[in-house]
Amino acid sequence: MSRIGKRPVAIPSGVTAEIANGTLTVKGPKGTLTLSLRDEISYTVDGDAIIVKPGNDSKQARAFWGMQRTLVDNLVTGVTQGYTKVLEITGVGYRANAQGPRKLKLQLGYSHDVDFDVPEGIEVKTPDNTTVEISGIDKQKVGQVAAEIRRWRKPEPYKGKGIKYRGEFIFRKEGKKK
Repeated sequence: MSRIGKRPVAIPSGVTAEIANGTLTVKGPKGTLTLSLRDEISYTVDGDAIIVKPGNDSKQARAFWGMQRTLVDNLVTGVTQGYTKVLEITGVGYRANAQGPRKLKLQLGYSHDVDFDVPEGIEVKTPDNTTVEISGIDKQKVGQVAAEIRRWRKPEPYKGKGIKYRGEFIFRKEGKKK
């Protein structure tokens, strides 16, 4: 039995959820998100909660049960609060600047600047030139954009230079000894 899957997903006031044609649509103050539903899981909208249960007793249905409940919870959280990831840039001369709503310019020690195109539905802010805040309503998109930006210069273990998530611990190594 899935301990996560047993709990119903609460629907706060101002949020509506509908199931139609194998798709769950959640509308809230920040926008609308959809999730294509799995056949082996049963979903019901019951007043102020969404209940996720396995449709049959197969091993695959039980395996997907907790994950599908978490995906439904992510939709509800996304349309009410949204998601934010914060990246920190460390290194001499490394910086980031937002160039309008859809461009991010990164200077990461390469011979050229990196121009990153921000996808639709994601908002990128640079409060200072060593911090990048990525926000949106879709948790998967926010995480994917943060991973793509981080991939340009991962933090290295000797000096810690690179792009890291806020709160991430970089295991530091000792350099050569004489």
